[in-house]
Amino acid sequence: MSKFYDALETRSSAEREAAHMAALPQQVAHAQKASSAFASILAGVDAAAITSRQALARLPVTRKYELLERQQAQRADSPFGGFAAVGFGKAMPRVFASPGPLYEPEGARPDYWRMARAIYAAGFRPGELIHNCFSYHFVPAGSMMESGAHAMGCTVFPGGTGQTEQQVQAIADLKPAGYIGTPSFLKIIVEKAAEMGIPLPSLTKAMLSAEAFPPSLRDWLQERGITGYQCYGTADLGLIAYETEAREGLVLDEGVIVEIVRPGTGDPVPEGEVGELVVTTLNPDYPLIRFGTGDLSAVLPGACPTGRTNTRIKGWMGRADQTTKVRGMFVHPGQVDAIVKRFPQVQRARLVVSGEMANDQMVLQVETTETAGGLAVQLQDAMREVTKLRGEVEMVAPGSLPNDGKVIEDARSYR
Repeated sequence: MSKFYDALETRSSAEREAAHMAALPQQVAHAQKASSAFASILAGVDAAAITSRQALARLPVTRKYELLERQQAQRADSPFGGFAAVGFGKAMPRVFASPGPLYEPEGARPDYWRMARAIYAAGFRPGELIHNCFSYHFVPAGSMMESGAHAMGCTVFPGGTGQTEQQVQAIADLKPAGYIGTPSFLKIIVEKAAEMGIPLPSLTKAMLSAEAFPPSLRDWLQERGITGYQCYGTADLGLIAYETEAREGLVLDEGVIVEIVRPGTGDPVPEGEVGELVVTTLNPDYPLIRFGTGDLSAVLPGACPTGRTNTRIKGWMGRADQTTKVRGMFVHPGQVDAIVKRFPQVQRARLVVSGEMANDQMVLQVETTETAGGLAVQLQDAMREVTKLRGEVEMVAPGSLPNDGKVIEDARSYR
């Protein structure tokens, strides 16, 4: 069986670029016609002229907060803010919600998020059983991976999140070939299995995403017989890039056009320079043109030793803004502001995310003169309601937080 998912992975760079640039004007025209949002954003643009990266770079960048703003403004008439090119019914089997809330459609096409390529690169093959521990509730992560596994010809056990002992028992009974989910939850499952005295010999590979996968955790899993690879994708765009056995950065997916731009602008940076990933997807159902991910990365020079010919990026290198990911969920400054606005006695706030080796901890530091314990409890409840995550509250004296403009501080160690 081939080590490549399909022939697209090994076509020449010139052939790939020609195919992408031929598809680009058609996708821009489709977005203008089928998406009321892009009809407005790209008003006056001659789609037929967008046949090069230079022409693409002259189009505006659309960011996640703009999706959210348009969705909120048009909620009564269009739950997707005019960005979706399909509506409810057969063309859209499911709708998901990310924090915001931001609603995302799932189209009816097989492997809608194009995850099969990453799963294959992680060593999974047709006919295998996969234990999928991404959430199936509200967020699309579980469905993203399941649809890719099904397209590959695999069977999926929908483990979801939590219920660690039951996860261990199911893995021991069903003997899946591998795991898909967050790296931190895989570590928890492996530790729980050891505590229960239950060996999991079938679990030899893993496709990991949604949070950092530091070398220390990769080595920890390898010592226990599990080879893990990571991929990078979003609910809006699907797969963007994936790791290979070469372990040299991440190879770009074949279904996206990726630019790296100077943060805060739409201007491409020189190759090798760190910038924000901006992605144009060729997905006809949700045709996002120059979508700013808010994530930082850089092009990794040279060719992939595996024989895949697409561009490689260095992987996730931080956020272009202060938005961060905690336990697989995005947390953004607007959420911290929403919490603070509920409590007039709070003057300023700063969310500090700390921890190491997939053990995220979240503390909301608030400047206030009120020291009653009830306020801290109310703030904790508000934090959980707004972010969907548990966290602690630390009340500090007015004027004691750093005056550096930060609302969210990512103090985690990725050693």
